[in-house]
Amino acid sequence: MPTTRAARATRLFGAALTGSALLALAACGSPTDEPAASASGDATASAAATCTPETMKTLTAGTLTIGTDKPAYQPWFVDDDPSNGKGYESAVAYAIADELGFAKDKVTWVVAPFNTVVAPGKKAFDFDVNQVSISDERKQAVDFSSGYYDVRQAVITYKGSPIDGKTTVADLKGAKLGAQVGTTSYDAAKDQVQPTADVAVFDTNDLAVQALKNKQIDGIVADLPTAFYMTAAQLDDGAIVGQLPLQGEPEQFGAVLDKGSPLTACVTQAVDALRENGTLDTLVTTWLSTQGAPELE
Repeated sequence: MPTTRAARATRLFGAALTGSALLALAACGSPTDEPAASASGDATASAAATCTPETMKTLTAGTLTIGTDKPAYQPWFVDDDPSNGKGYESAVAYAIADELGFAKDKVTWVVAPFNTVVAPGKKAFDFDVNQVSISDERKQAVDFSSGYYDVRQAVITYKGSPIDGKTTVADLKGAKLGAQVGTTSYDAAKDQVQPTADVAVFDTNDLAVQALKNKQIDGIVADLPTAFYMTAAQLDDGAIVGQLPLQGEPEQFGAVLDKGSPLTACVTQAVDALRENGTLDTLVTTWLSTQGAPELE
């Protein structure tokens, strides 16, 4: 499942950074979950009047309980400590809490394994941030906030390659690129980069990585979480050339809540506010773009 892969791949990336043993997780195709422009529970004007610590029906009165998996890996978290506010998802979670009126000392984190988060059943958190893609299938079991992260495509290479250090999409036109067949990554390589040579097609990302190791291709196009995984766990001298510009309706990560949670509209409202006021863009720059994944011009 693409999202599971993305999330797990990212965890592997973090494992490599922390020196922990890598988990044996699958890294398959680029995300194919359908874009999810709207959440299960849309923010409403009436929700605005009820989204306060005093009125919200949280698990523990006056406290916001947030879940995520353990270990919690970079770049989504830092030092396996969601409570330090460092890393993209930790920062987003605290920004949501702040929008809802919860001070940092009123936020409690709990461990929530990925598979349990998206499964039906009562949750031990008010909401969870765990690189979970919004999909109609998952909406049958849980609620989602609106998306707090738009998954971007990225170009991966090895240090010293012909495209290492390039800064624009135009710089990549002469590159021999590869991507997994039937993925949005392949479409991005073909349609956004428009290389002069045909994009090499691979049945799996693993095969693309092997071709890159053999220098049969100059770079791979994959979603950013997979790019972090490849460069940290699969390539000895891997490097992310950069993120391609966002186009169309992307796959999104959303906060997960109990199905029918009374908090869904409030969390969505908070995420929407963070997107509108530029906070999410700022956090992407702080915790993703400047952490080895620059944006290509």
